Amino acid sequence: MSTITAEINRIANQRLHGGRISLAEALFLYQEADLFTLGEIANEINLAANGTTVFYNINHHINPTNICVNQCRFCAYSKLEGEEGAYEQSIADILEEVKDAETQGITEFHIVGGLHPHRPFSFYLELLQTLREVHPQIILKAFTAVEIEYFSRIGGLPVREVLSQLKNAGLQAMPGGGAEIFAPGIRNQICPEKISGDKWLEIISIAHELDIPTNATMLYGHIESIADRLDHMEQLRQLQDRTGGFQVFIPLAFHATNTDIRKMGETSGVDDLKTLALARLFLDNFQHLKAYWVMLGEKIAQVGLNFGVNDLDGTVIKERITHAAGAKSAKGHSESYIRNLIVRANRQPQERDTFYQQVNR
Repeated sequence: MSTITAEINRIANQRLHGGRISLAEALFLYQEADLFTLGEIANEINLAANGTTVFYNINHHINPTNICVNQCRFCAYSKLEGEEGAYEQSIADILEEVKDAETQGITEFHIVGGLHPHRPFSFYLELLQTLREVHPQIILKAFTAVEIEYFSRIGGLPVREVLSQLKNAGLQAMPGGGAEIFAPGIRNQICPEKISGDKWLEIISIAHELDIPTNATMLYGHIESIADRLDHMEQLRQLQDRTGGFQVFIPLAFHATNTDIRKMGETSGVDDLKTLALARLFLDNFQHLKAYWVMLGEKIAQVGLNFGVNDLDGTVIKERITHAAGAKSAKGHSESYIRNLIVRANRQPQERDTFYQQVNR
């Protein structure tokens, strides 16, 4: 047995027996372990934690506007006011869009959008209040940490007060967007207008203190290094140790089309799968790992079920943001399509709600 193989086995056994692996050990695994070895370890860890169950939900993405005061280099979605393709939905428009939500079996509204230059904080409170009144059984997962910080500025309120008011208006959970990559040098190149990584972590920490669970994300495959990815995951792992408020980790594969970040093609399938597997190994305090099929594509997401993944997201319906950057996946899928992806990977599909509670119809 070679020295490299022996070290891979040592690290794997350490993790499989409940130990925590270090940044250096994780980097070693990414660089030295072959794809299938890494996948086999991640799969074993996931099966021990979650069995063969793979979760999905029936959700609808609401993106109220693509008009945004930030013009991040990596973003193909945002527009300036008056620019071709810019749009903004009123609350009435949104209600019309989701009027048949109950008959479609939707259990979650996922709400994120641009930082509109003229809408007051009260608009977002009214949006949540109205959706809660009209669709009281549908969970409201809304607003990234970037949006929360913007609401704080335009409303002249501390972040904690913003989150408290949103919670009173109906906010039940938050998505994990806006995290991108925490490394300041990389972040300043791809999204200098956006809040810092430290600020993102601070806002999410406050949300957790207020019993608002959140997702955690990482945008990878642009100009960051593997070490940058692991540093990002380490900071998430540390926050999870303190709060326990993260529900799921979602690595987001970067799409370059229509952005100002120039690169050769998209992430490779090998990189996608190794990143998913590494997340399962490294983030030992996250029970759930999602393969976001919108960004990965349906086939890589399905293969990810053998690389540590136990969540395929959901039906999504009307996804706009990633498709503006050239995503080739569908903008939404039926429940039967998602279930079939899971079954054909020899896994057991289970509908969930936002909080990973089983939904049995």
